[in-house]
Amino acid sequence: MGITTSEEQQKMMYATIERLDKNAAIKQYAPLVRKLAHHLLAKLPANVEIDDIIQAGLIGLMDAVSRYEETAGAQFETYATQRIKGAMLDELRAADWLPRSIRKNQRTIESAISKLQQKLKRAPTEAEIAIEMGISITEYHDMLTEARGLQLVHLEDFSDNEGDDEYLDRHCPDSSEEPLAKLHDARFKAALIDGIKQLPEREKQLMGMYYEQDMNFREIAVVLGVTESRVCQLHTQAVSRLRAKLKHW
Repeated sequence: MGITTSEEQQKMMYATIERLDKNAAIKQYAPLVRKLAHHLLAKLPANVEIDDIIQAGLIGLMDAVSRYEETAGAQFETYATQRIKGAMLDELRAADWLPRSIRKNQRTIESAISKLQQKLKRAPTEAEIAIEMGISITEYHDMLTEARGLQLVHLEDFSDNEGDDEYLDRHCPDSSEEPLAKLHDARFKAALIDGIKQLPEREKQLMGMYYEQDMNFREIAVVLGVTESRVCQLHTQAVSRLRAKLKHW
């Protein structure tokens, strides 16, 4: 039996309602995309355009609206935030936002920190790191400044180059997520929290203000009594310590 005119109209009505709901959700959460984009931009090189990040984030938002199911057990904003951030990271990675030379320098910094942490059984000072690398403290500071943006997860750091999507898949809420994946995620978070606790006091304070209190570098600079560029250096160094400590993850 074919579909009656009444049934066709009903289906069209539901489709229209669904489309309006999606449009409303996208409009409602567009400010969230802009907020995340500007928060992200503060950690990126000057060559990155904010409009490109926002555009990628909007694509992530639309993807979240299309995929979200209330039965997934996650609040929509939490789910959407993960999707938006993931889309932004994908855009930045595809655009090769951090030059290979800077990534190489970053690995050198992380290697020096890791070696000194094992040797000294404590967080090494900036001077000790510079000496280990065979450069002056000024050169070391310049490297930290150039490497702003390294705090973003490089997907290749967590894969065998064959499963680049595996990390984001593990850390995005999903209704099919297995208990083993949840346990892995919980252990990683516990290790990260422990790593932050072991940071030097000023870097620990900075991380708290930036990630927990949502303060920007300029505001943090006022609290710490240093320049904004110095805050950037300290933030980069703190993340270098964490990346060195959590490399096995």
